Amino acid sequence: MSDSKIKFAVVGCGHIGKRHAEMVLGNSEAELVALCDTRPKSELGIEKHTAQFFSSIDELLAADLDIDVINICTPNGLHSDQASLALDKGIHVVVEKPIGLSKAKCEKVIYKALRNHKHVFAVMQNRYSPPSVWIKDLVERKVLGDIFMVQLNCYWNRDSRYYKAGGWKGTNDLDGGTLYTQFSHFIDIMYWLFGDIENIQAKFNDFTHKDSTDFEDSGFVAFDFVDGGMGSLNYSTAVANQNLESSITVIGEKGSIKIGGQYMNEVEVCNIEGYEMPELPPANPPNDYGPYKGSAANHHFVIENVIDTLKGRTTATTNALEGLKVVDIIERIYSLRDEKLLK
Repeated sequence: MSDSKIKFAVVGCGHIGKRHAEMVLGNSEAELVALCDTRPKSELGIEKHTAQFFSSIDELLAADLDIDVINICTPNGLHSDQASLALDKGIHVVVEKPIGLSKAKCEKVIYKALRNHKHVFAVMQNRYSPPSVWIKDLVERKVLGDIFMVQLNCYWNRDSRYYKAGGWKGTNDLDGGTLYTQFSHFIDIMYWLFGDIENIQAKFNDFTHKDSTDFEDSGFVAFDFVDGGMGSLNYSTAVANQNLESSITVIGEKGSIKIGGQYMNEVEVCNIEGYEMPELPPANPPNDYGPYKGSAANHHFVIENVIDTLKGRTTATTNALEGLKVVDIIERIYSLRDEKLLK
């Protein structure tokens, strides 16, 4: 495999699936051999791609093509089952967030990966943004000393332009909830930096999406970090007109940091005793979906990491266990929401 191209298939040809396909085509060590979607190819805007097209993952897997990696870019609720099918065929998988909509579903994927000796790459591309790389280094070197408080604020706009009638977004079974679809990247960054959480308390509300989603659009969540310090997550998709911010504020023993902007892509405050802030490379722009925007467009790093891992040069940036932990954290937060609904 060291000299040969890594052969990719992309399942799900929406916005993110098309981005995966472009990133594969843009890498000289990769080859796009198949695309798959339940909708007709003519409706997907992928006419320029010459890769073989399939209308279901079962059809794709039955074709016995030479495939090294399947990139799963379908609705959230399909991720874990489709990953399991690919792994049982002896194919590595790249899974868009989340790996599954429950810890149990994620554990099944990990079991299949271990049994079949295959990799699962969880897509958490925000880890590649320059501010994320920078703060990870600071935390690991304990430049801030003990961490006292961490505040994660995620305030986005998702309105009728996003939640279209008859679509999968906004449904419990295929979307799963605001924290899974919009904000799991930022929960991943928090977990990556500060570890697991406990003693969770939460409030939820549905301000503007009662007619378009099965779940809340806003929440206040407070917790303790297992490794010390306390934290909060405040989030909403009820922001009018456009995204407001995605930020993380860290109060430490030796100083404070805030990374903000709409997509946690700008260092707004760095106040650490005896420390001079280095100049960081520019962050990539957000994924642009027309009327609304998403997280940083760092998917080329994901594809590079897959290739480098399979060629033995490095290890996975986000492995399946880390993907599982993010789902576990969200599931525990949502268990408080669901308890309230049952009362």
